[in-house]
Amino acid sequence: MNFQKYLLCICFLCLFSCKENRKPGIETSKKEEAVAIEELTSATAIKAKIPQLSEAVGTINLLQPELIDSVYSNCEYKPVWTQRAFREDLYRSIENAKEDGLEPKDYHLEYLKKSLSHLSELSEEERSLLEIILTDAFLGLASDYSSGKLDPSKMYEIWGVDRNKPNLPGLLQYGLDEQDIIAAVDSVIPKHPVYLGLKKSLKEYRELAEKENEVIQISEKGESIKPGEKDPRVPNIKKRLKALGFWDAETTDSLIIYDENIADAVIKFQERNGIETDGVIGGGTIKTLNKTYNDRKKQIIANLERWRWYPRDLGDQYIIVNIANYRLSLVKDGDTIATHRTMVGTEARKTPVFSDEVEHIVYNPTWTIPPTIKRKDVIPSAAKDPGYINRKNFSIFNRQGERLDPHEIDWTSAKVKSYTFRQEAGSSNPLGLVKIIYPNPHLIYLHDTPSKSLFNKNLRAQSSGCVRVEGVLDLAKQLLSDQEKYSEEKIQEILASGKTTTIKVTQKVLVHHFYWTAWREANHTYFAEDIYKRDATIYKLLTKE
Repeated sequence: MNFQKYLLCICFLCLFSCKENRKPGIETSKKEEAVAIEELTSATAIKAKIPQLSEAVGTINLLQPELIDSVYSNCEYKPVWTQRAFREDLYRSIENAKEDGLEPKDYHLEYLKKSLSHLSELSEEERSLLEIILTDAFLGLASDYSSGKLDPSKMYEIWGVDRNKPNLPGLLQYGLDEQDIIAAVDSVIPKHPVYLGLKKSLKEYRELAEKENEVIQISEKGESIKPGEKDPRVPNIKKRLKALGFWDAETTDSLIIYDENIADAVIKFQERNGIETDGVIGGGTIKTLNKTYNDRKKQIIANLERWRWYPRDLGDQYIIVNIANYRLSLVKDGDTIATHRTMVGTEARKTPVFSDEVEHIVYNPTWTIPPTIKRKDVIPSAAKDPGYINRKNFSIFNRQGERLDPHEIDWTSAKVKSYTFRQEAGSSNPLGLVKIIYPNPHLIYLHDTPSKSLFNKNLRAQSSGCVRVEGVLDLAKQLLSDQEKYSEEKIQEILASGKTTTIKVTQKVLVHHFYWTAWREANHTYFAEDIYKRDATIYKLLTKE
């Protein structure tokens, strides 16, 4: 026997041996009992039991009752969980769900633990039920991994992301055919870097939360503290910074001076937590300092759920906006090629979560006033002073397209709401020099702004829903990079003309407006302010706490 054949034999024997000597899991049954369960749980028994199923079986609430018959009808009602490895791999997958912020108990863990660990003691009826509950547990776990435990379309007034809809019976069959249930479950777990990073953060913050002692609470009463000032809260602020890993010096002193060294630590803390990095200890900074590791753990769990809602395939080239972090990234073939700061909608006029595809770019854009702004801002202002319209460089058109004189309009008439209000291109136009359009029912797009100094602020939820982008001319240039005729010189010529010019984007570029408030970067976990106050609700619905 030559050396290569010898190696092949050794590999085969090892593989066979590993399968035969698989480490025992939850089951206590022997191999012959695993065969017995196949005999005891017959196709006849399963077929008889399925019509009896409803939303619950005894005290067990089924997760996917509507799919169970589909699974078994496709295999002539033959039992599918007849191998010990299948059952134990599913049990392991359910236990591991905790790593993703899911609750293993939600997938019949206690029932399965009791039944599988006493398999030889179960009656025929109990084994038939176990077969079905195993299937339901797989379907429920795979469904929650693939599209989330919660349905965001039922939680939010506007939700523009299609829900992931895997073929769950087909996924189970794949796991059985490949004899790898763990791989089948793993195939629907998100693989996006943000999700994978959050799993690492969850593990870290769980450990930190377990070790955390009683947290010193800093009073939120009092004025903001600026470097060089004195405040009795300073000693506790130092202690809190030290507990959170931002302060290395001793904290035994009782000095109440807020000096430069403390300010440096505060700025680092503010940067990591999405707070204005000005070194001023205001109410927002103190409120965040008072957050415990357990609070942050809950926030991470909420964000893991969010990323189960989002599409698995974001596209070969796409724009992704993190609404909560005021950041936009242009990604191509998995690499981030540009990042821009943004301004997004206020809490009252939220930027919605949705996905679409870029269609065209408009240079020197006019601005057609959105219905909400028209109703709440423009019409009331014009009713008080019709001169407001000319000062803002607005034009008004009726349904026939006729331009109207603001001084001749009856501003108390209901007709006013049907008029189109448009601001012409120019230096005062809030869209600036360019807008990037992806037609959508929410009337949202990316655009420039004449108020560029606002990008220097950390908290930038200041728009009426659309997304203002710093350096948006560079972003537009990237989107037109495959069209040679639109050189830098040509674009400058268009801008200088002042003429509104529309250019079709010929590259396929998807755009995703997503919202997440925690992520991992360079082995550190970063948090953004939950500007729309959504995290706590997600966590509460997930855990029922």
